Amino acid sequence: MDIARTPSSPDGNIEMADAAVEPHDPPEIRREDYRPFPWMVPETRLEFDLGLESTRVRSRLTVARNAKADASPTIRLNGDGLIPTSVKIDGEPTRAYTMDGDDLVLTLPGEAHEIAIETEIDPSSNTQLMGLYASNGMLCTQCESEGFRRITFFPDRPDVLSTFTVRMSGAKDQFPILLCNGNRTDEGEDGDTHWAEWHDPWPKPSYLFALVAGDLVARSDSFTTMNGREVELNVWVRDGDLPRTEHAMESLKRSMKWDEEAFGREYDLDLFNIVAVSDFNMGAMENKGLNVFNTKYVLADPETATDGDFDAVEGVIGHEYFHNWSGNRITCRDWFQLSLKEGFTVLRDQLFSQDMGSEPVKRIEDVRILRLAQFPEDSGPLAHPIRPDSYREISNFYTATVYNKGAEVIRMMRTMAGEEAFRKGTDLYFDRHDGEAATCEDFVRSIEDGAGLDLKQFRLWYSQAGTPKVSVELTHEGEEAVLKLRQTVPPTPGQPDKKPMPIPLKLALFDQQTASHSGEQLIVLDTESAEHRFDGFANKPVLSINRGFSAPVTIDRAIDREDLVFLAASDDDPFARYEAMQDLMVRHLVAAVAGKLSEEERNRGGASIAEAMGAILADPDIDDLMRGELMSMPSQTYITEQMELADPGLIHAERERLKALVGSQLSEPLHRLYERAEQVPFSLDAEAKGARKLKTMVLAYAAASDPEKAAELAAHQYDRADNMTDRQGALMVLTGLEGVERTNKLLDFYNRYEGNALVIDKWFALQASSLHPKVVEHVKALADHPDFTLRNPNRVRSLYMAFAGNPQGFHAASGEGYRMIGDLILELDPINAQTAARFVPPLGRWRKVEPQRAALMREQLERIAKAEKLSRDTYEQVSRSLAD
Repeated sequence: MDIARTPSSPDGNIEMADAAVEPHDPPEIRREDYRPFPWMVPETRLEFDLGLESTRVRSRLTVARNAKADASPTIRLNGDGLIPTSVKIDGEPTRAYTMDGDDLVLTLPGEAHEIAIETEIDPSSNTQLMGLYASNGMLCTQCESEGFRRITFFPDRPDVLSTFTVRMSGAKDQFPILLCNGNRTDEGEDGDTHWAEWHDPWPKPSYLFALVAGDLVARSDSFTTMNGREVELNVWVRDGDLPRTEHAMESLKRSMKWDEEAFGREYDLDLFNIVAVSDFNMGAMENKGLNVFNTKYVLADPETATDGDFDAVEGVIGHEYFHNWSGNRITCRDWFQLSLKEGFTVLRDQLFSQDMGSEPVKRIEDVRILRLAQFPEDSGPLAHPIRPDSYREISNFYTATVYNKGAEVIRMMRTMAGEEAFRKGTDLYFDRHDGEAATCEDFVRSIEDGAGLDLKQFRLWYSQAGTPKVSVELTHEGEEAVLKLRQTVPPTPGQPDKKPMPIPLKLALFDQQTASHSGEQLIVLDTESAEHRFDGFANKPVLSINRGFSAPVTIDRAIDREDLVFLAASDDDPFARYEAMQDLMVRHLVAAVAGKLSEEERNRGGASIAEAMGAILADPDIDDLMRGELMSMPSQTYITEQMELADPGLIHAERERLKALVGSQLSEPLHRLYERAEQVPFSLDAEAKGARKLKTMVLAYAAASDPEKAAELAAHQYDRADNMTDRQGALMVLTGLEGVERTNKLLDFYNRYEGNALVIDKWFALQASSLHPKVVEHVKALADHPDFTLRNPNRVRSLYMAFAGNPQGFHAASGEGYRMIGDLILELDPINAQTAARFVPPLGRWRKVEPQRAALMREQLERIAKAEKLSRDTYEQVSRSLAD
């Protein structure tokens, strides 16, 4: 499952004496308490009589005692808000069952039985968008992690694997298309009703079940696998959206081919369906053979989608397709193992995307996301290992730590093993565990055995939270360069003391005179401190370290500003060059915010940064996609992470001041770049995408240094734009400025795209994330706009998540930004608890900001915590954020 790049009840893996608990007292589920389920469910048959307001579900479960589990005369079938209308055991009606909270508990005397249960549900009232729900006249499902129990009673846990046979029936005019997992085996009509039967031959857990019924059209194609299987491919959308599905189909075919070549994985059904749904909590879901997607990650054309949108569609489609093996064929034993499938699959989609585009730019993008989302998580009250020890609500663990840090941990194994040996390890993993519910330990052991590595100490990455900090000092003695390294892993909630972890660091030592080095080296820091000596240096070299971001750590290096300028201009590792530029700016900004710079020092530091930036602008060997990355300023979130206590207002002011200084000093070369980029015609190739990125970067610097000129340029770009990337880039700048052009272009944009939900989402987000001084007032007004609704997660995120990520508005000194998010959480929680809970972490960062704002943030958390009938999702996030 993709978490929308930017996840109810207790986990059935743990038997509890009483599942009926108050929302404010959710039970703690612990990994150490895992026990195999006492019953296997080798076969599941489902029948659906479909209706938007009433759907009848008949299930027949073949169950048999599990010889690998403790014997139990009872079977617990999880439910969530269900009432059984009929229960049969071996064909005979029975009332010999009890309801334990939401769960149905049966006593079964023999070794094998058939259980038949009928339920009736109302999809139209399911605003939580979990289980079976209605979306704009169609029916669809989302079952990960615990949504299947909202459809019918079942042992809803990932280690219970079953083959599913499904019959769906519904009105032909209302549900002309009926889709489910696996292959369609039969279909027919009966008057105004029609039906379809589906069978998935591959055993799967209930969280991978999917059903879609509605009025849809398909872009169809086919793919021939490496062993000659002909696979029918369909991308299903609403009729008017069909022209925007070509990129999605091509992305799917590229994903299938890449997975065969890179990991030797072949698709295993005759059919692969993707369905785009407008109401969806996440980005997409990997249900076997029937991937359900948020429309945001399917629909794309140049007029309505940016270059970033095109990349996201390709990446998410790849991610969900790759899950067919890393998540479906091998699934998780329990939800503590979530990173087994998600971390590995994120790495796979990252490698795919870098092969489809620019490897260094993709690497920088991935690290930026890690630093923006995961590093703050790792240093705050919600910190947890990539394999948690406990949880209270599993939906809260669909996090950047599990996904993005999980990917980095597996990437480190790949770095230490080498690509070829790592491939041997993954092949062994797929061979050993195909058809099983596996653990993170199973994966690590496969890599260990296949690649010939000793990963005993490396396993600490799975159990310890926190971002390691590596202190680096390079000295020069005679002909030797001496590198001293020290690692610390900071305390996190529940883990005050940490052990040293193996940290693979790629490095190179540059001769400053020749701007060359003798080769990249890999060292592994696996002790608290270490010293490495390098011979043959008459002069002190310049150290380039953590090249390619070989480890997800922070580097504290004692390095002169002049050496950073040298690396920013001369390092041959693209990420290290980017990192040097970021370090230059972060050091300057942190010192300025802390009041450690005089006016002269502030100007001199800004001039050094402008000098390094000027070298980047003039370097003919850098392609424009990479040039755009090197020009980008560190985010305010990343700057905040470098400080003990941050003043968001001062950080914003100093960041804008530096941007203005650089923009002013480099005005001429920046505008020459802009003029050159304007001459590049639209296409989706790297040159054209780089040109569009440069134009937006130049406009951003101009907005800080010369707002009047920026408004003129942005309005001109908006009017001439023949693609969404240029139009959105121009509007982004205009929304942060005063003047008539802002009003005119916002109105034009809305009128031009009214009715296109995804583009109107952009219209909301651009205003909520703008640098305009009245952004708080603007967001309040937008919340009352006729097009705004709390029932569509995309729309909620477009306005309020964009605002929560906008430091100028969210951290307004008055506290109004915090109150807005607090109000939103309380209003949204009864409608969609998963989405509401995701707005808590921005408030939970109160410990990182200065005392006045911290008190205002904490006040909102305390207000939320006192609310009656708060969901488990939100309550857990709030209580952890307030914990001492």
